[in-house]
Amino acid sequence: QVQLVESGGGLVQAGDSLRLSCAASGGTFSRYAMGWFRQAPGKEREFVAAISKSGARTSYADSVKGRFTISRDNAQNTVYLQMNNLKPEDTAVYSCAAASAYLSGQYYIDPHKYNYWGQGTQVTVSS
Repeated sequence: QVQLVESGGGLVQAGDSLRLSCAASGGTFSRYAMGWFRQAPGKEREFVAAISKSGARTSYADSVKGRFTISRDNAQNTVYLQMNNLKPEDTAVYSCAAASAYLSGQYYIDPHKYNYWGQGTQVTVSS
């Protein structure tokens, strides 16, 4: 059983940056592909970014490409989401998730592939 705890959210102004962290425990972190998803009020959960268990491969939603960067530190059992040039439309609860992955370069965009989820951290961007 893997437990995930996000941190780093907050209230910022448009154009600011935030770095989210997701600390994992209870499992072998390097065995899991990781992802970040977000859900805004009244909207469905959407994919933000994913990273393979090796960290070599990443994927981003078009809406965040060029502004957000996902990374991981397997020694620290942590995955990060660096968010730059934040926009009001980025306001949402951000959750990290872990998915069992057999191949080192495997990552997932489909939230149904993920086995474990954190509780989420609120990011609010004011205009």
